[in-house]
Amino acid sequence: QVQLVESGGGLVQPGGSLRLSCAASGIIVSRYTMGWYRQTPRKPRELVATITLGDRTNYADSVKGRFTISRDNAKNTMYLQMNNLKPEDTAVYYCNAHMAWRDYWGQGTQVTVSS
Repeated sequence: QVQLVESGGGLVQPGGSLRLSCAASGIIVSRYTMGWYRQTPRKPRELVATITLGDRTNYADSVKGRFTISRDNAKNTMYLQMNNLKPEDTAVYYCNAHMAWRDYWGQGTQVTVSS
């Protein structure tokens, strides 16, 4: 059974930082394109960042220079370091693992940026 478990969300002031984690079981993250997505009640789910099998990274324009996606294969875990957070980053953040027809999602973790 595949499980992706996100953690690290919370309430942070504008300009602050958070690090999200996605711990995987039932898959080997190094064999998947891993990604972070986010969703708000007013917007559909959108791509935040992805990291491919070759560790090539891709970011949404809105987070470039502020967010960093990474993967620790030994821990079978993916991360999203978020710096200089803005109120518009407030959303539920979801972890995704994709390979061919396989597509797995975590349950999401809430990030709220507010003073």
